[in-house]
Amino acid sequence: MVTTVLILNVLIAAICWYITWHVWSLRRTLANVADALLSAEQSTHDVLHGAPEAIITAQKGSYQLRQSYERLNQQVARLQQILSLLAVGQLAWRRLRYPSPRRRTRSPRNR
Repeated sequence: MVTTVLILNVLIAAICWYITWHVWSLRRTLANVADALLSAEQSTHDVLHGAPEAIITAQKGSYQLRQSYERLNQQVARLQQILSLLAVGQLAWRRLRYPSPRRRTRSPRNR
C-alpha cells in the first residue's frame, strides 16, 4: 500500500512538473511576444509621431493649391472670352476694311 501511494505521489509530482514546465515555457513565449509588440509599437510611434502635423500641413497646401487652380481657371475663362471677342472684332474689321465683292450670277437668259 505504501508503494502504491509513493508511486501515485511520484506520478502526480511528474504531472505537476510537466504542467509547470509548460506554463513556464508559455510564460517565456508570451514575454517574447509582449517584447516584440512593445518594440513594434515604439517603432510605429516613432515613425508616425509627426504624422498629424504633416497631414494638417498637406491639407492646407492642398486647399491653397485648389484655390490657386480655381483662380487660374477663372483667368483662363476670362482670357478665352477676351480672345473670342478679339477674334470677332478682327473678323468684323476685315469685313469692314476689305468688303468682299458681290458675285453676280448669270441668269440663264443672259447667256
